[in-house]
Amino acid sequence: MNSRAHFVRFPSRLEDLRRPYLWSDQQSYSIAKTITLARIDYENFITDFCVERQYLEDNAGLCGKDAGGVLHCLLIRQRGSHDGVLVLPDRRGYVILAAYILGTEP
Repeated sequence: MNSRAHFVRFPSRLEDLRRPYLWSDQQSYSIAKTITLARIDYENFITDFCVERQYLEDNAGLCGKDAGGVLHCLLIRQRGSHDGVLVLPDRRGYVILAAYILGTEP
């Protein structure tokens, strides 16, 4: 069973990921790596996706789309939270695609 989420291209902040969408617009994904941030760092991340982030740049090589169309993403979340943001970054540490997901295992 594939995990699926609705990815938004070049989002600005978390609210951009929480809008209505068609179920058919979801894409399959896998989590290449989970990055857990302190509360203040996570708040900074979700309020401005347009800023270069070193942790995204450092892990961009783990991400991409495979031959089967599955997106290999980073899961960014706040320490102690089960929710998070799936990110496909570019090599410079900027967010290209992102999706908000609920309730994944810590």
